[in-house]
Amino acid sequence: MRKRIKYLWESAVDLLLPRTCPVCRQSLDTDERYLCRRCLATLPRTHFEDIPFNPFEQAMMAGPRIERAVSYFYYDRGGAYASILHDIKYRGMPALGRWMAARAATDMAPGGCFDGIEAIVPVPMHRHKEIDRGYNQSRVIAEGLADVLRCDVVDALVATRGHATQTRKSVQERLDNMRDLFALDTARSPLVAGRHVLLVDDVVTTGATLLACARVLSTVPGVTISAFTLASARLQS
Repeated sequence: MRKRIKYLWESAVDLLLPRTCPVCRQSLDTDERYLCRRCLATLPRTHFEDIPFNPFEQAMMAGPRIERAVSYFYYDRGGAYASILHDIKYRGMPALGRWMAARAATDMAPGGCFDGIEAIVPVPMHRHKEIDRGYNQSRVIAEGLADVLRCDVVDALVATRGHATQTRKSVQERLDNMRDLFALDTARSPLVAGRHVLLVDDVVTTGATLLACARVLSTVPGVTISAFTLASARLQS
């Protein structure tokens, strides 16, 4: 009975306020969540979890040892699937990020890429920017992973200052932009000591942000680091 009432309620809401797929912008059926079946079926998966020394892992070679680095789908600027990240990041749809991350964990975990993960550490956002946006999209994604992987989200890092957007910056400019941007949270970072943590961000384009975070996180005694992003640019291998 409750399921029937819920179905009727959602049908009425969809009629008055139609939900649309962020990729194709077509109306969603009542039983579709966030993405339509067709766009979900054609999601441009990276399958990094099945590729030894994949391009993401290669991009992280300039920093401390990373056990594994994986992304769920490819991000092409201006492509239809880029709208997923834009909706999560700029259009006030954190629930889409959490849902996509949970799907990623469900789809990718059987391959073993999350084996041994004991805590999830999101890339931090400066408090002023987070107040302005209302949430940190990386933490939302971390929470979606945690829903499936059943481990803690630990805010072990802080952003010490705001920074200019990384868009259209060269690799060196991105690295310079990241210098001294992140620090350990002295109260929370001990919670990841001696643990295998998953460092999480929304997208990897050059790896500069994740490298900067990994360098700081690696100073925690006994920590082991892997990395995950919801999306990945077409990294050069």
